[in-house]
Amino acid sequence: MKICLLPGDGIGPEITESALRVLEKLGEFETEEQLIGGAAIDATGNPLPQETIDACKRSDAVLLAAVGGPKWDTTDPSAPRPEQGLLGIRKELGLFANLRPVRPVPALYDSSPLRRDRIEGTDLIVVRELTGGIYFGERGRNGDSAYDTCIYSVAEIERIARVAFKTARAKVISVDKANVLESSRLWREVVMRVHSEEFPFVKLEHMLVDNAAMQLVNAPRHFDTILTENMFGDILSDEAAMLTGSIGMLPSASLGEDGPGLFEPVHGSAPDIAGTGKANPLAMLGSVAMMLRHGFSLESEASALESAIDRALEEGLRTPDLGGEATTEDAVQAVLSNL
Repeated sequence: MKICLLPGDGIGPEITESALRVLEKLGEFETEEQLIGGAAIDATGNPLPQETIDACKRSDAVLLAAVGGPKWDTTDPSAPRPEQGLLGIRKELGLFANLRPVRPVPALYDSSPLRRDRIEGTDLIVVRELTGGIYFGERGRNGDSAYDTCIYSVAEIERIARVAFKTARAKVISVDKANVLESSRLWREVVMRVHSEEFPFVKLEHMLVDNAAMQLVNAPRHFDTILTENMFGDILSDEAAMLTGSIGMLPSASLGEDGPGLFEPVHGSAPDIAGTGKANPLAMLGSVAMMLRHGFSLESEASALESAIDRALEEGLRTPDLGGEATTEDAVQAVLSNL
């Protein structure tokens, strides 16, 4: 079982090291490390070198930590940006479906900015389309104006809708802006057809994105599976992450029709705490669990790791983002002791 490791920037190398230590306890894996993001720009001038692409394609799974940081921020449209590496590798691997589970751990209910009675029992997943929409449409500058184009095809919507319906336990809430956007009207039409023709036994509900943003805060238990396009999913999944008390707690999986999946924490590179030992590695370890489950079909190992994370939190583990003082090392040791 071969894993391509992409530590990236900021706290990325630290949480990647945490993941490696946990993987050593769960099985025998062959690993290969490659550059991406800002680290790749510094070394090669390219946020996604060809060597990295080739290594990912010959692996069984890709584990990515984080990319980006103020060092590479620029308003120059021709300058390379770390995020181009992330978008590029998703495109190169054909990863069109991003799965982000959101399940507040009972031990952390009081860490959430929402009241316990609001989040108790929340267990949802965001299924976000990854390779279309405004992030990949035509863009440019024209005099003193700029434009970004949102484009979706029927085929792109069909395949992500199928992932959501297959993932759902009982209900899919498809999020769009069909009252304004033509691309959203097509989205809604296609989702309704896929539902009626292939998944009539799953309940389907439509929700405008602005209302969805409100309801995630007001009534998160109402959601089971959220199906949405690229930019809306990017925003809503980060909002949903805060239900858990910290974006440092959320894992994710990006999957395609074949080839390796890519597994990464939802949080960013947190350059302000890089090298301080304060990084919360639990989202990275949760991403390892998703890799074990979706990348290698190792359900027992995935469940064991998720249980170890939950138990560590129940026993009082709290990193700074959760209001405590535990270090990255403390968190790794707590999880290992429960494996």
